[in-house]
Amino acid sequence: MFVDSVELKLSSGKGGQGCSSFRREKFVNKGGPDGGDGGRGGDVWFVVDKNTDTLSHFKGKTHLKAKNGRPGMPRKCAGKTGESLYVKVPPGTQVIDKETGELLLDLTEDGQKVKFLEGGKGGLGNVHFKSSTNQRPTYAQPGKPGQEREVRLELKLIADVGLVGFPNVGKSTLISTISNAHPEVANYEFTTLTPKLGVVAIDDYRSFVMADIPGIIEGASDGRGLGIEFLKHIERTKTLLFMIDAANYREVSQQFEALQNELERYSEELAKRPYAIALTRIDAITVEEANEKMKELLDALKLQPNNGLNKYSADENYLGYMSDEKVNPLFVMPISSVSKVNIQPLIFALADIIGK
Repeated sequence: MFVDSVELKLSSGKGGQGCSSFRREKFVNKGGPDGGDGGRGGDVWFVVDKNTDTLSHFKGKTHLKAKNGRPGMPRKCAGKTGESLYVKVPPGTQVIDKETGELLLDLTEDGQKVKFLEGGKGGLGNVHFKSSTNQRPTYAQPGKPGQEREVRLELKLIADVGLVGFPNVGKSTLISTISNAHPEVANYEFTTLTPKLGVVAIDDYRSFVMADIPGIIEGASDGRGLGIEFLKHIERTKTLLFMIDAANYREVSQQFEALQNELERYSEELAKRPYAIALTRIDAITVEEANEKMKELLDALKLQPNNGLNKYSADENYLGYMSDEKVNPLFVMPISSVSKVNIQPLIFALADIIGK
């Protein structure tokens, strides 16, 4: 189950109470106070673990608490420190104050470990209160209470490339073809209901992460469809790949314009992210029709076809475009995930973009 938002109450442990006792041994007359200190309460830590990619393990949990410190004991023995609580979260998790909406932590790096709440201090035993005027103190301090905070955990997936497109344009087919991800693939809209991450291997030493999010529809930024719920998952992607369906009833230029408008309305910063365009499902139409669609798309972008994709050994039967000045769009490439047309050139082109 994919869960990307949970609300929790977190509490650190209470400090243990100090001990009030007196030394009592044979042959030791009036041994004096010997009460030990209470143990410190456990802390609350956030730990980033790349082996998790969802917040589903918090489902059904409302209150997580560290252990309390143990009370002090006679013979100046201190109580045991309470066990700390380690909250494991996937990379990309934000910790937000539930009441104010303030961003408290942004956890992005694997292995990152942050103390969030400190445990209460243990109380002092009566041995600390003896003096020349008070040789028999019977008082010991209570432990200090721990800290509490109500938070909301929001997961924003981290990826090198984020796929953006209308439903049923071939995003899941592409990521299943070139990566280790296995999303559901079917010939109907909204097959993908949750984001998927896939690792794309370039060679034995290089790879990048690709994110497939549910299809965006017009009005997604206003809450229509599934898009608004998952648009946040492409906020952290370095590069966007617009998937434009060559076999769709919508004009290719209309598809791109609608997708770009939704991104701009959701986040101006996201709309300025480096992006490339893939004209998908060209296997469903003829080469001539695919080139007509490509020409239409390039005309809308005020670009001219060029041979820039030849260095990636792109299929010469199809028109394409590669930017010389590294401005958006970085490239426009026709592809087919089913017949494998231009799939390897697409991988190499994306790898070059990410590596710069």
